[in-house]
Amino acid sequence: MIDSGSSVAYSILFLGTLIVLSIVIRSGLKKTGVPSLIGFIALGFLIRLIDPQGTLISEETGKIFEFFAEIGVITLLFKVGLESNLKGLVKQLRHASIIWFGNIIFSGFLGFVIAEYVFHLGLFPSLFIAVALTATSVGVSVNVWHEENAVKSPTGELLLDVAEMDDISGIMFLALILSIIPVLKGNLDVSLADAVGKTIGILLLKLFAFGLVCTLFSRYVEPHITSFFSKIRHSPDPMLIMAGFGFIIAALAGVLGFSLALGAFFAGLVFSRDPKAVKLDASFGALYDLFTPFFFIGIGLKIEPSSLNSAVGLGVVLTIVAVIGKLIGNGLPSLFFMGWTSVLLLSVSMVPRAEIAMIVMQRGRDLGDWAVPDHVFGAMVVVSLATCIFSPLALKRMLKRWPQRSD
Repeated sequence: MIDSGSSVAYSILFLGTLIVLSIVIRSGLKKTGVPSLIGFIALGFLIRLIDPQGTLISEETGKIFEFFAEIGVITLLFKVGLESNLKGLVKQLRHASIIWFGNIIFSGFLGFVIAEYVFHLGLFPSLFIAVALTATSVGVSVNVWHEENAVKSPTGELLLDVAEMDDISGIMFLALILSIIPVLKGNLDVSLADAVGKTIGILLLKLFAFGLVCTLFSRYVEPHITSFFSKIRHSPDPMLIMAGFGFIIAALAGVLGFSLALGAFFAGLVFSRDPKAVKLDASFGALYDLFTPFFFIGIGLKIEPSSLNSAVGLGVVLTIVAVIGKLIGNGLPSLFFMGWTSVLLLSVSMVPRAEIAMIVMQRGRDLGDWAVPDHVFGAMVVVSLATCIFSPLALKRMLKRWPQRSD
């Protein structure tokens, strides 16, 4: 029988090995242009194949791993919020909102119709698929735009704006689904419209209160905190203070019934308006690199190998739906005020689904098979892998052919 000391040692050995492997994977894939998250998911799935019975991961190790994965979600969304350019978003709000509206409506509607009426997956799996398909992994495409010195071009800035709105709406839709599901599953003596309307009203009220607290904190508290700790301590301590408050804000969102992911994103937005805080982003990168891989490794660990046969077929169809949804959803609205080359570049850049999409599916998977069955989760992993591999490759060729430069 393994004593508690040995059990802790095995847990630390396992987690330490994953940290080292994640560094190797990130470094190796950086040279190929393939997003590192693909390698992390593959690592988790490889462990699942090698150890199908879970003998390598004890109950204690699993709890520690899940905690690391939750921290990974928080750091991931905090960084997305921290890097958001709210002023730039406001400048192009009219064009970006038009593209965003067509994008999420067409992508989500097409995904829901295919899932519900073609594959008959059921209401809840179809809803999670629809929300996941509205999201965009801005990090995947922006890396390519950075490499081609095109991110500060008008099209590049518009891409960032629309993708940021995608992230916000994706997280909001996730919070809405998680709030509505108990109503839809319950036996309430009210009409569905009344029940859903009440739930949405409560959600919006909580969101308004949470947003107000974040706004007041950002405007009147955060600058003083950042300045104070920058004076009394040198880096990376100010970064740790920023991360600490980020965790507090994320936890507050959890207390209000929202996801930690939503809270972390808002926490990033709180600090994004302060140039001093944004400068600390380089230091925050160490925490990001440490914890974020655990979230994606966890995705791979949760893929049921026996479900892949059915997942691949569904995944291929959903990949086609994912590509069509973004190409048409972004392309048609943007044709009214952009040239066709810019339209094509923008649309292809919006195709990748990774962080937000997999967070949506992971949250559904955590609820159980009734919300996101194994083969549906596996199918969306196929979508993420395919879109994150092929879209950047196509985009790089397109930017070589149609260079985009700053004004």
